[in-house]
Amino acid sequence: MTTTQGLDRDGYIAREGSLDRVPSPFAPAVAAVRERITAAFPPDRLHGAYLYGSVPRGTAVPDVSDLDVLLALRHEPTAADRAAADALEAALDAEFAEVDGVGVLLFGTGTLLSELERHDLGWFVACLCTPLLGEDLADRLPRYRPTSLLARETNGDLALALPGWRERLAAAATEAELRALSRAVSRRLVRTAFTLVMPSWGGWTSDLAASAEAFAASYPERAAQARLAAGIARTPTTDRAALTVLVEDLGPWLAAEYAAVHGVKAPRP
Repeated sequence: MTTTQGLDRDGYIAREGSLDRVPSPFAPAVAAVRERITAAFPPDRLHGAYLYGSVPRGTAVPDVSDLDVLLALRHEPTAADRAAADALEAALDAEFAEVDGVGVLLFGTGTLLSELERHDLGWFVACLCTPLLGEDLADRLPRYRPTSLLARETNGDLALALPGWRERLAAAATEAELRALSRAVSRRLVRTAFTLVMPSWGGWTSDLAASAEAFAASYPERAAQARLAAGIARTPTTDRAALTVLVEDLGPWLAAEYAAVHGVKAPRP
């Protein structure tokens, strides 16, 4: 049972998504993903495969939404694994017009189950990923509440992204580059804004509009910027002025406020 705040009856974050919720226009692409992952990654390499994002949540829109996949490998990913994943992405993206891009994440099970990643990648698999193939690692992970620790370890590293965003904005020469940047920046900012207030809000949501509103209730002076980011996340923009607001104003403020409220994410190697 899931509550309206994204929690189960015991107050833990309920796993979102299900293969039963995949919208019918995306069913052929999901079937192809399953088949081609099995062909490209044999059992001695693949521990499990997962879908995440709007497709398993049932909110995907044909020709607008992407298809997101995570592969848990029995070893840490190699260059050959990444090349196979890249080929999988390109083939599926070309074949299925309903999908606006395919993304495949690769991680070793050792990383996903590590203590360092317990409240980041571990939580991501346990709560935001839908099993597609193989053994479900969620069975070996804890249950999660919307705590300050979870907030810190999921999004407490926003400051590290800001220099790269500034460089990409300055160097962007095409509309495609600006749209790609706007999508990445806006999604990251809305999710970070939500997890800033997640413990006091008392639940979980992946809905970007709801995330912005949850944040706006606690930070009304930044509400307009959060709503701007949520709108751009749904409809990427080429407006440099809007992107500058996100990268040079909301981003730095949010990183500083996050560090003050929840602290900074534990450094990764």
